[in-house]
Amino acid sequence: MPLKTLLLNPPSFENFDGGASSRWPATREIESYWYPVWLAYPAGLLEGSRLLDAPPHHVSAQETIEIAKQYEFLVLFTSTPGWTGDQKLAEAIKAANPALKIAFVGPPVTTSPDRALNECPALDFVCRREFDFSIVEFAQGKPLNEILGISYRHEGKVVHNPDRPQVDNLDQMPWVTDIYKRDLDVTRYNVPFLLHPYVSLYSTRGCPAQCTFCLWPQTLSGHAWRKRSSDDVAAEMAHAKEIFPHVKEFFFDDDTFNIQKARTIELCEKLKPLKLTWSCTSRVTTDRETLKAMREAGCRLLIVGFESGDPQILKNIKKGATVERARDFARDCHELGLTIHGDFILGLPGETKESIQNTIRFAKTLDVETIQVSIAHAYPGTEFYDYAKQNGFIVNNGAMVDEGGHQLAHVEYPGLPKEYVLEMVHRFYDEYYFRPKAAWRIIYKAVVNRDLKRLYGEAKSFMKLRAARNRSVEASKRQSSGPSAPATNPGT
Repeated sequence: MPLKTLLLNPPSFENFDGGASSRWPATREIESYWYPVWLAYPAGLLEGSRLLDAPPHHVSAQETIEIAKQYEFLVLFTSTPGWTGDQKLAEAIKAANPALKIAFVGPPVTTSPDRALNECPALDFVCRREFDFSIVEFAQGKPLNEILGISYRHEGKVVHNPDRPQVDNLDQMPWVTDIYKRDLDVTRYNVPFLLHPYVSLYSTRGCPAQCTFCLWPQTLSGHAWRKRSSDDVAAEMAHAKEIFPHVKEFFFDDDTFNIQKARTIELCEKLKPLKLTWSCTSRVTTDRETLKAMREAGCRLLIVGFESGDPQILKNIKKGATVERARDFARDCHELGLTIHGDFILGLPGETKESIQNTIRFAKTLDVETIQVSIAHAYPGTEFYDYAKQNGFIVNNGAMVDEGGHQLAHVEYPGLPKEYVLEMVHRFYDEYYFRPKAAWRIIYKAVVNRDLKRLYGEAKSFMKLRAARNRSVEASKRQSSGPSAPATNPGT
């Protein structure tokens, strides 16, 4: 028997979605949780294990410490914003159960394993990049010095074992949906633009795109694109439909689900007979024929990273897409009946007040159903981070979130104050959603899907956070102006 293993997505800030598969670790405007897909794989490979996803199940730190007393090995998925709290939690767990072995996984320990081990004495080792089999081998008794892809302390020094090759045969991996059924309550997972309840999983790993800001390919999953066979994916989807009859939607949370046309169309042919409602990520380079095949196979919604409406910024971040292509893609989706959730980022390299306005106007011309507007975060390990650090653009001592886990602007360019960028996030949302057409569309969908109660709760949460952030922006602007300077007009 392997070590009795607890795989943990740790408790953190209230409503914080920060690890295991969250693409943008932060407290959300509306309570949202993605599935801990990465942790589900080793959980499925280790007999007697448990996957504990604390945030959506509202498991407190103290409850987590008590649960950890029952285990021999703890694997905690950490994030850059959550690092300090995760370290303190690990130390408290170790104090309560000194015999417990503790490993951290996730981007921060991939990019800075020395710092992690030197700062947190409770750690026995950390796993760099993909960690599935490193965790399994340790639990099965393999000595640390023989496990690829890990870093650990030995005789007062940090030792880095050689990197572990990426997993190429994804069909050998367990089905995460079985682990969800065993350990998670799927009704606890909510994403505003997805039907509730929903279940997410991966059909591929890695992303060949070179976006300079994107955390996962540069720190965890890599740029090598690896795919499960279409037969394996379709079989898991059929199985998931049986074990989750109440789930309204399935979501393929791949970095780039439909980047290969032939594979996407082949998979759609095998999903079509299942008559499922599903959604996925997508790039704007996806052509109409592929989108049509997806729609006919039950695809409802696409999460699309438009990022910016300024052509130069798209070049600066190596997006591999153009404004014109994005417009054609959005038009194709509208005509085919595919819903789009558009992601935008303010504060990317080259951002100016004019380019922000370009992006807001661009978003309104696309007229997608829902949007997410984020502040550009330069995560360690990304090309964007190296650029910002080398040019002295990182401010706030690099702090990405406030005491509540909400995003902070921590990159500032000459002529573009960070307070202005944060204010424009709010302006972006206001200008987009307070248009009669956009507001009516959301209300209509809520009526059709019988989700008026959910819509009311989400709207209330959003407006509450909006007001708090506006106050924060005004306070920051007054502080920057100095005690004798007049406050800046919010409308300028």
